[in-house]
Amino acid sequence: MDNTRKFKRREFINTSLRLGIGAGLGAIAIGLTTRSVEGKTLWQLDTSKCVQCGNCAISCVKQVSAVKCIHVTDMCGYCDLCSGYLRSNPKDLNTAAENRLCPTGAISRHFIEEPYFEYKITEELCNGCGKCVKNCGAFGNGSLQLQIQQDQCLNCNQCAIARTCPSQAFSRVDRDSPYILKGFESKKSKG
Repeated sequence: MDNTRKFKRREFINTSLRLGIGAGLGAIAIGLTTRSVEGKTLWQLDTSKCVQCGNCAISCVKQVSAVKCIHVTDMCGYCDLCSGYLRSNPKDLNTAAENRLCPTGAISRHFIEEPYFEYKITEELCNGCGKCVKNCGAFGNGSLQLQIQQDQCLNCNQCAIARTCPSQAFSRVDRDSPYILKGFESKKSKG
């Protein structure tokens, strides 16, 4: 009876050690593979290909998407009737909440001088839905654009948003590459 107990204990210890070593080596291999990809490249959104489908808001593995609206202020006309800020065909021409386009209230409007307003994006409120970007591109000058915020992106080996993107706007770029924007340098506005 003692021999069987010792055998079982010895077998248990050997099996545990093998499993532990195997799991450790597997974790190291996965870590090295992921780290080598992450170290050289990162996910980027080509704004010229983006169709503002809304997938960025719902497909990201993060609870709140790492894709956010940015404001390329060099392109902005500072319009009183900003199509990225106000809904199309509002009941009354005012900035009441029911007339604003952004579902999360991430865009704020600040008076500069008649008839100009500055529009700022509160990054923490933006969910990457692209509604403001779509309207700004359709009726305005396209100064609102979607882009991955690298400080929030997990840089997944296979991006969940890239898999569902109908326009193939996501790609891996060299870590040192600048953001891909339509025409001008980005000046992110935070509220």
